Amino acid sequence: MEVLKIATAGSVDDGKSTLIGRILYDTKSLTTDKLAAIEKTSKQKGYDYLDFSLATDGLVAEREQGITIDVAHIYFSTGKKSYIIADTPGHVEYTRNMVTGASTSQASIILIDARKGVIEQTNRHFFINNLLRIKDVVVTINKMDLVDYSEEVYNKIKADFSELMSKRDYQDQKITFIPVSALKGDNVVNRSKNMPWYKGESLLEHLEGLDKKDIYNVGTPRFPVQYVIRPKTEEFHDFRGYAGKVYGGELSVGDNILVLPSKTRSKIKDIYFYNEKYQTASRRSSVTITLENDINVSRGDMIVLENDLPTIDKQFTANICWMDSTPLEAGSKYVLQHGVNKVLARVETINHKIHPDYSGIEKNVKGLGVNDIASVTFKFNKPLFFDQFKNHRTNGSFILIDTQSNNTVGAGFIQ
Repeated sequence: MEVLKIATAGSVDDGKSTLIGRILYDTKSLTTDKLAAIEKTSKQKGYDYLDFSLATDGLVAEREQGITIDVAHIYFSTGKKSYIIADTPGHVEYTRNMVTGASTSQASIILIDARKGVIEQTNRHFFINNLLRIKDVVVTINKMDLVDYSEEVYNKIKADFSELMSKRDYQDQKITFIPVSALKGDNVVNRSKNMPWYKGESLLEHLEGLDKKDIYNVGTPRFPVQYVIRPKTEEFHDFRGYAGKVYGGELSVGDNILVLPSKTRSKIKDIYFYNEKYQTASRRSSVTITLENDINVSRGDMIVLENDLPTIDKQFTANICWMDSTPLEAGSKYVLQHGVNKVLARVETINHKIHPDYSGIEKNVKGLGVNDIASVTFKFNKPLFFDQFKNHRTNGSFILIDTQSNNTVGAGFIQ
Protein backbone atom coordinates (compact mmCIF):
# COMPACT_ATOMS: atom_id res chain seq x y z
CA MET A 1 0.00 0.00 0.00
CA GLU A 2 1.21 3.50 -0.81
CA VAL A 3 2.66 5.36 2.20
CA LEU A 4 2.19 9.14 2.48
CA LYS A 5 4.33 11.09 4.94
CA ILE A 6 2.74 14.31 6.18
CA ALA A 7 4.28 17.09 8.28
CA THR A 8 2.06 19.30 10.41
CA ALA A 9 2.78 22.80 11.67
CA GLY A 10 0.75 25.19 13.75
CA SER A 11 1.16 27.78 16.45
CA VAL A 12 0.36 27.16 20.11
CA ASP A 13 -3.37 26.44 20.62
CA ASP A 14 -4.13 26.25 16.91
CA GLY A 15 -5.50 22.75 17.50
CA LYS A 16 -2.93 20.68 15.63
CA SER A 17 -2.89 17.74 18.04
CA THR A 18 -6.68 17.87 18.23
CA LEU A 19 -6.88 17.71 14.43
CA ILE A 20 -4.68 14.62 14.30
CA GLY A 21 -6.63 13.03 17.13
CA ARG A 22 -9.88 13.73 15.28
CA ILE A 23 -8.51 12.03 12.14
CA LEU A 24 -7.55 8.98 14.19
CA TYR A 25 -10.95 8.91 15.90
CA ASP A 26 -13.06 9.34 12.76
CA THR A 27 -11.04 6.73 10.84
CA LYS A 28 -11.40 4.33 13.81
CA SER A 29 -7.63 4.17 14.18
CA LEU A 30 -7.57 4.57 17.97
CA THR A 31 -7.21 1.41 20.02
CA THR A 32 -9.94 0.63 22.56
CA ASP A 33 -7.67 1.28 25.55
CA LYS A 34 -6.41 4.57 24.08
CA LEU A 35 -9.97 5.77 23.47
CA ALA A 36 -10.98 4.75 26.99
CA ALA A 37 -8.02 6.69 28.41
CA ILE A 38 -9.01 9.80 26.43
CA GLU A 39 -12.61 9.53 27.66
CA LYS A 40 -11.49 9.10 31.26
CA THR A 41 -9.00 11.99 31.21
CA SER A 42 -11.48 14.30 29.45
CA LYS A 43 -14.06 13.62 32.19
CA GLN A 44 -11.47 14.19 34.93
CA LYS A 45 -10.68 17.59 33.41
CA GLY A 46 -14.37 18.47 33.39
CA TYR A 47 -14.67 18.63 29.59
CA ASP A 48 -18.02 17.97 27.94
CA TYR A 49 -16.12 16.76 24.86
CA LEU A 50 -13.30 14.34 24.07
CA ASP A 51 -9.84 15.93 24.25
CA PHE A 52 -8.38 14.42 21.08
CA SER A 53 -5.00 16.10 21.65
CA LEU A 54 -4.35 13.37 24.22
CA ALA A 55 -4.01 10.94 21.32
CA THR A 56 -0.73 12.54 20.23
CA ASP A 57 0.81 14.55 23.09
CA GLY A 58 2.97 11.86 24.65
CA LEU A 59 5.35 13.80 26.90
CA VAL A 60 4.24 14.75 30.41
CA ALA A 61 5.27 18.36 29.74
CA GLU A 62 3.16 18.38 26.58
CA ARG A 63 0.07 17.20 28.44
CA GLU A 64 0.62 19.64 31.30
CA GLN A 65 1.10 22.66 29.05
CA GLY A 66 -1.14 21.63 26.16
CA ILE A 67 1.63 22.18 23.60
CA THR A 68 3.72 20.02 21.28
CA ILE A 69 7.45 19.96 22.11
CA ASP A 70 9.01 16.95 20.37
CA VAL A 71 8.27 15.38 16.99
CA ALA A 72 5.77 12.55 17.30
CA HIS A 73 5.09 10.14 14.45
CA ILE A 74 1.52 8.88 14.19
CA TYR A 75 0.63 5.92 11.98
CA PHE A 76 -2.77 5.03 10.57
CA SER A 77 -4.27 3.48 7.44
CA THR A 78 -7.41 3.75 5.32
CA GLY A 79 -8.55 1.51 2.50
CA LYS A 80 -6.45 3.54 0.04
CA LYS A 81 -3.26 4.61 1.82
CA SER A 82 -1.07 4.24 4.84
CA TYR A 83 -0.14 7.50 6.55
CA ILE A 84 2.72 8.70 8.72
CA ILE A 85 2.00 12.07 10.32
CA ALA A 86 4.94 13.98 11.80
CA ASP A 87 3.33 16.05 14.55
CA THR A 88 5.90 18.84 14.81
CA PRO A 89 6.02 21.74 17.28
CA GLY A 90 5.23 25.17 15.87
CA HIS A 91 6.98 27.49 18.31
CA VAL A 92 10.13 29.33 17.23
CA GLU A 93 12.10 27.58 20.01
CA TYR A 94 11.53 24.26 18.23
CA THR A 95 12.34 25.26 14.65
CA ARG A 96 14.90 22.43 14.46
CA ASN A 97 12.18 19.89 15.36
CA MET A 98 9.94 21.31 12.65
CA VAL A 99 12.71 20.99 10.06
CA THR A 100 13.41 17.42 11.19
CA GLY A 101 9.77 16.40 10.87
CA ALA A 102 9.25 18.05 7.49
CA SER A 103 12.53 16.93 5.90
CA THR A 104 11.21 13.50 4.87
CA SER A 105 7.59 14.47 4.19
CA GLN A 106 5.82 14.60 0.85
CA ALA A 107 2.91 16.76 1.99
CA SER A 108 2.29 19.28 4.73
CA ILE A 109 -0.59 20.63 6.78
CA ILE A 110 -0.30 24.22 8.07
CA LEU A 111 -2.88 25.10 10.69
CA ILE A 112 -4.25 28.60 11.15
CA ASP A 113 -6.58 29.61 13.98
CA ALA A 114 -9.61 31.21 12.32
CA ARG A 115 -9.81 33.75 15.16
CA LYS A 116 -6.19 34.90 14.78
CA GLY A 117 -5.60 34.58 11.03
CA VAL A 118 -2.11 34.69 9.47
CA ILE A 119 0.46 35.53 12.17
CA GLU A 120 4.26 35.66 12.31
CA GLN A 121 4.47 31.95 13.10
CA THR A 122 2.51 31.20 9.93
CA ASN A 123 5.26 32.90 7.93
CA ARG A 124 7.84 30.64 9.58
CA HIS A 125 5.81 27.49 8.94
CA PHE A 126 5.37 28.34 5.27
CA PHE A 127 9.04 29.35 4.93
CA ILE A 128 10.17 25.93 6.16
CA ASN A 129 7.81 24.18 3.74
CA ASN A 130 9.24 26.32 0.97
CA LEU A 131 12.84 25.68 2.11
CA LEU A 132 12.26 21.91 2.14
CA ARG A 133 10.45 21.90 -1.22
CA ILE A 134 7.23 20.31 0.07
CA LYS A 135 5.09 20.04 -3.07
CA ASP A 136 1.59 19.73 -1.60
CA VAL A 137 0.66 22.12 1.22
CA VAL A 138 -2.78 22.11 2.81
CA VAL A 139 -3.63 25.34 4.64
CA THR A 140 -6.17 24.16 7.22
CA ILE A 141 -8.15 27.02 8.74
CA ASN A 142 -9.22 25.57 12.08
CA LYS A 143 -11.76 26.50 14.76
CA MET A 144 -14.32 27.66 12.21
CA ASP A 145 -17.00 26.82 14.81
CA LEU A 146 -15.69 29.70 16.94
CA VAL A 147 -16.27 32.24 14.14
CA ASP A 148 -19.76 30.96 13.30
CA TYR A 149 -18.44 29.12 10.22
CA SER A 150 -17.99 32.50 8.52
CA GLU A 151 -17.17 32.48 4.81
CA GLU A 152 -15.97 36.07 5.16
CA VAL A 153 -13.37 35.08 7.78
CA TYR A 154 -12.23 32.17 5.60
CA ASN A 155 -11.82 34.40 2.53
CA LYS A 156 -9.91 37.03 4.51
CA ILE A 157 -7.38 34.45 5.78
CA LYS A 158 -7.10 32.94 2.31
CA ALA A 159 -6.32 36.38 0.83
CA ASP A 160 -3.71 37.13 3.53
CA PHE A 161 -2.00 33.78 2.96
CA SER A 162 -1.98 34.38 -0.81
CA GLU A 163 0.10 37.52 -0.15
CA LEU A 164 2.56 35.35 1.76
CA MET A 165 2.71 32.91 -1.16
CA SER A 166 4.02 35.70 -3.40
CA LYS A 167 7.26 35.74 -1.35
CA ARG A 168 8.19 32.11 -1.99
CA ASP A 169 10.91 31.04 -4.42
CA TYR A 170 9.52 27.53 -4.99
CA GLN A 171 6.72 27.84 -7.51
CA ASP A 172 5.85 24.14 -7.96
CA GLN A 173 3.90 23.98 -4.70
CA LYS A 174 0.20 23.25 -4.80
CA ILE A 175 -1.63 25.18 -2.06
CA THR A 176 -5.08 23.96 -0.96
CA PHE A 177 -7.29 25.81 1.54
CA ILE A 178 -9.73 23.83 3.71
CA PRO A 179 -11.91 25.31 6.51
CA VAL A 180 -12.30 22.86 9.41
CA SER A 181 -13.31 22.43 13.02
CA ALA A 182 -11.07 19.74 14.48
CA LEU A 183 -13.06 19.67 17.72
CA LYS A 184 -16.42 19.24 15.99
CA GLY A 185 -15.13 17.17 13.07
CA ASP A 186 -16.18 19.57 10.30
CA ASN A 187 -14.37 18.87 7.00
CA VAL A 188 -11.73 16.70 8.68
CA VAL A 189 -12.75 13.24 7.56
CA ASN A 190 -16.33 13.98 6.53
CA ARG A 191 -17.64 17.05 4.73
CA SER A 192 -19.42 19.57 6.90
CA LYS A 193 -23.06 20.63 6.61
CA ASN A 194 -22.23 23.77 8.62
CA MET A 195 -20.33 25.35 5.71
CA PRO A 196 -22.51 24.91 2.61
CA TRP A 197 -20.54 27.71 0.93
CA TYR A 198 -17.41 25.48 0.84
CA LYS A 199 -17.57 23.17 -2.18
CA GLY A 200 -14.20 21.46 -1.83
CA GLU A 201 -13.04 18.18 -0.33
CA SER A 202 -12.56 17.30 3.32
CA LEU A 203 -8.97 17.09 4.57
CA LEU A 204 -8.83 13.30 4.42
CA GLU A 205 -10.48 13.25 0.97
CA HIS A 206 -7.75 15.58 -0.27
CA LEU A 207 -4.98 13.41 1.20
CA GLU A 208 -6.58 10.25 -0.19
CA GLY A 209 -6.62 11.78 -3.67
CA LEU A 210 -2.95 12.80 -3.77
CA ASP A 211 -1.06 11.03 -6.54
CA LYS A 212 2.50 10.11 -5.59
CA LYS A 213 3.65 11.25 -9.06
CA ASP A 214 2.57 14.76 -8.09
CA ILE A 215 4.07 14.91 -4.59
CA TYR A 216 7.53 13.44 -5.22
CA ASN A 217 9.99 15.84 -6.77
CA VAL A 218 11.04 14.51 -10.15
CA GLY A 219 14.77 14.57 -10.66
CA THR A 220 17.40 12.46 -12.34
CA PRO A 221 18.13 8.89 -11.22
CA ARG A 222 20.66 8.46 -8.46
CA PHE A 223 21.50 5.04 -7.02
CA PRO A 224 23.74 5.18 -3.92
CA VAL A 225 25.15 1.73 -3.29
CA GLN A 226 24.23 0.57 0.21
CA TYR A 227 25.62 -2.95 0.07
CA VAL A 228 27.54 -5.25 -2.27
CA ILE A 229 25.89 -8.68 -2.45
CA ARG A 230 28.20 -11.67 -2.93
CA PRO A 231 26.35 -14.88 -1.90
CA LYS A 232 29.20 -17.24 -2.97
CA THR A 233 26.80 -20.16 -2.92
CA GLU A 234 26.80 -23.06 -5.35
CA GLU A 235 23.84 -21.57 -7.22
CA PHE A 236 25.15 -17.97 -7.22
CA HIS A 237 28.88 -18.55 -7.12
CA ASP A 238 29.83 -15.58 -9.33
CA PHE A 239 26.88 -13.29 -8.47
CA ARG A 240 27.80 -9.69 -7.72
CA GLY A 241 24.90 -7.33 -7.10
CA TYR A 242 24.62 -3.80 -5.76
CA ALA A 243 21.75 -3.10 -3.38
CA GLY A 244 20.26 0.31 -2.75
CA LYS A 245 17.32 2.62 -3.36
CA VAL A 246 16.58 4.51 -6.58
CA TYR A 247 16.05 8.24 -6.05
CA GLY A 248 14.79 10.91 -8.42
CA GLY A 249 14.13 8.93 -11.60
CA GLU A 250 14.07 5.46 -13.12
CA LEU A 251 16.79 2.99 -14.07
CA SER A 252 16.23 0.28 -16.69
CA VAL A 253 18.00 -2.80 -17.98
CA GLY A 254 20.34 -1.75 -20.79
CA ASP A 255 21.00 1.77 -19.46
CA ASN A 256 24.57 2.98 -19.92
CA ILE A 257 25.84 4.06 -16.51
CA LEU A 258 28.82 5.55 -14.71
CA VAL A 259 30.00 4.54 -11.26
CA LEU A 260 31.13 7.48 -9.13
CA PRO A 261 33.68 8.49 -8.02
CA SER A 262 35.76 6.24 -10.30
CA LYS A 263 33.72 7.20 -13.44
CA THR A 264 33.96 3.59 -14.62
CA ARG A 265 31.49 2.84 -17.44
CA SER A 266 29.17 -0.14 -17.62
CA LYS A 267 25.63 -1.17 -18.51
CA ILE A 268 22.79 -2.42 -16.32
CA LYS A 269 22.39 -6.17 -16.86
CA ASP A 270 19.58 -7.14 -14.47
CA ILE A 271 17.35 -5.54 -11.83
CA TYR A 272 16.18 -7.72 -8.93
CA PHE A 273 13.66 -7.28 -6.17
CA TYR A 274 14.24 -10.27 -3.91
CA ASN A 275 14.00 -13.18 -6.38
CA GLU A 276 11.96 -11.35 -9.04
CA LYS A 277 13.47 -9.68 -12.10
CA TYR A 278 12.25 -6.33 -13.42
CA GLN A 279 12.90 -4.36 -16.57
CA THR A 280 12.72 -0.98 -14.80
CA ALA A 281 13.36 0.20 -11.27
CA SER A 282 10.97 3.05 -10.47
CA ARG A 283 11.65 5.99 -8.19
CA ARG A 284 11.98 5.13 -4.49
CA SER A 285 12.16 1.38 -5.13
CA SER A 286 14.73 -0.69 -3.22
CA VAL A 287 16.40 -3.10 -5.65
CA THR A 288 19.59 -4.98 -6.46
CA ILE A 289 21.35 -4.10 -9.71
CA THR A 290 23.88 -6.21 -11.60
CA LEU A 291 26.23 -4.83 -14.26
CA GLU A 292 27.43 -6.38 -17.49
CA ASN A 293 31.09 -6.33 -16.50
CA ASP A 294 32.83 -6.90 -13.18
CA ILE A 295 34.12 -3.55 -11.97
CA ASN A 296 35.12 -2.20 -8.59
CA VAL A 297 31.97 -0.90 -6.87
CA SER A 298 31.80 -0.37 -3.09
CA ARG A 299 29.37 0.89 -0.49
CA GLY A 300 29.15 4.68 -0.83
CA ASP A 301 29.68 4.67 -4.59
CA MET A 302 26.86 6.02 -6.76
CA ILE A 303 25.47 4.65 -10.02
CA VAL A 304 24.18 7.33 -12.42
CA LEU A 305 23.32 7.55 -16.10
CA GLU A 306 26.43 8.29 -18.13
CA ASN A 307 24.96 11.45 -19.71
CA ASP A 308 23.47 12.83 -16.49
CA LEU A 309 26.18 13.44 -13.91
CA PRO A 310 25.81 15.24 -10.58
CA THR A 311 28.28 17.91 -9.51
CA ILE A 312 31.57 16.44 -8.27
CA ASP A 313 33.45 18.87 -6.03
CA LYS A 314 35.25 19.38 -2.72
CA GLN A 315 33.08 22.32 -1.68
CA PHE A 316 29.52 23.64 -1.84
CA THR A 317 27.25 26.31 -0.37
CA ALA A 318 24.14 25.19 1.48
CA ASN A 319 21.31 26.48 3.63
CA ILE A 320 21.56 24.83 7.02
CA CYS A 321 19.39 24.64 10.12
CA TRP A 322 21.60 24.64 13.21
CA MET A 323 20.40 22.26 15.95
CA ASP A 324 23.04 22.41 18.66
CA SER A 325 23.56 24.64 21.71
CA THR A 326 27.25 25.02 20.80
CA PRO A 327 27.43 27.72 18.08
CA LEU A 328 28.64 27.05 14.55
CA GLU A 329 31.53 29.34 13.67
CA ALA A 330 33.77 29.87 10.66
CA GLY A 331 36.70 27.46 10.80
CA SER A 332 34.81 24.79 12.73
CA LYS A 333 35.15 21.20 11.54
CA TYR A 334 32.41 18.57 11.37
CA VAL A 335 31.75 15.18 9.86
CA LEU A 336 29.43 15.79 6.92
CA GLN A 337 27.26 12.79 6.04
CA HIS A 338 25.86 12.89 2.52
CA GLY A 339 23.86 9.73 1.87
CA VAL A 340 26.10 6.87 2.97
CA ASN A 341 29.28 8.92 2.48
CA LYS A 342 31.05 10.72 5.31
CA VAL A 343 33.70 13.40 4.80
CA LEU A 344 35.52 15.82 7.07
CA ALA A 345 34.09 19.30 6.39
CA ARG A 346 35.35 22.74 7.37
CA VAL A 347 33.11 25.81 7.65
CA GLU A 348 34.69 28.19 5.17
CA THR A 349 32.31 31.14 5.56
CA ILE A 350 28.93 32.00 7.06
CA ASN A 351 27.50 33.98 4.17
CA HIS A 352 24.37 35.28 5.89
CA LYS A 353 21.63 34.31 8.31
CA ILE A 354 18.13 33.88 6.91
CA HIS A 355 15.13 35.14 8.87
CA PRO A 356 12.48 32.44 8.47
CA ASP A 357 9.62 34.94 8.67
CA TYR A 358 10.47 36.37 5.22
CA SER A 359 11.84 39.56 6.77
CA GLY A 360 15.16 39.24 4.94
CA ILE A 361 18.75 38.23 5.68
CA GLU A 362 21.41 39.28 8.18
CA LYS A 363 25.02 39.69 7.07
CA ASN A 364 28.29 39.85 9.04
CA VAL A 365 27.22 36.93 11.23
CA LYS A 366 30.00 35.50 13.41
CA GLY A 367 28.20 32.37 14.59
CA LEU A 368 24.93 30.44 14.49
CA GLY A 369 22.86 29.55 17.53
CA VAL A 370 20.32 26.77 17.94
CA ASN A 371 17.39 27.02 15.47
CA ASP A 372 19.23 29.53 13.24
CA ILE A 373 18.97 29.08 9.47
CA ALA A 374 21.83 30.38 7.33
CA SER A 375 23.74 30.12 4.08
CA VAL A 376 27.12 28.49 4.75
CA THR A 377 30.03 27.44 2.50
CA PHE A 378 31.86 24.19 3.32
CA LYS A 379 35.08 22.60 2.08
CA PHE A 380 35.77 18.83 2.36
CA ASN A 381 38.79 16.59 2.52
CA LYS A 382 37.59 14.55 -0.50
CA PRO A 383 35.09 15.08 -3.34
CA LEU A 384 31.36 14.46 -3.01
CA PHE A 385 28.89 13.91 -5.86
CA PHE A 386 25.81 16.00 -5.22
CA ASP A 387 22.88 17.92 -6.75
CA GLN A 388 21.14 21.12 -5.77
CA PHE A 389 18.39 20.42 -3.26
CA LYS A 390 15.80 22.16 -5.44
CA ASN A 391 16.53 19.61 -8.18
CA HIS A 392 17.05 16.51 -6.03
CA ARG A 393 15.85 16.36 -2.42
CA THR A 394 17.81 13.22 -1.52
CA ASN A 395 21.12 13.90 -3.24
CA GLY A 396 20.94 17.57 -2.27
CA SER A 397 20.68 17.14 1.51
CA PHE A 398 23.07 16.18 4.30
CA ILE A 399 23.62 16.26 8.05
CA LEU A 400 26.48 17.59 10.16
CA ILE A 401 27.90 15.49 13.00
CA ASP A 402 30.00 16.82 15.87
CA THR A 403 33.41 15.15 15.83
CA GLN A 404 33.60 14.98 19.65
CA SER A 405 30.08 14.11 20.81
CA ASN A 406 28.98 12.30 17.63
CA ASN A 407 25.66 14.21 17.87
CA THR A 408 23.80 15.40 14.79
CA VAL A 409 24.14 19.18 15.05
CA GLY A 410 22.80 20.47 11.73
CA ALA A 411 20.79 19.64 8.62
CA GLY A 412 21.72 21.11 5.25
CA PHE A 413 20.21 21.71 1.84
CA ILE A 414 22.65 22.31 -1.02
CA GLN A 415 22.14 25.48 -3.08
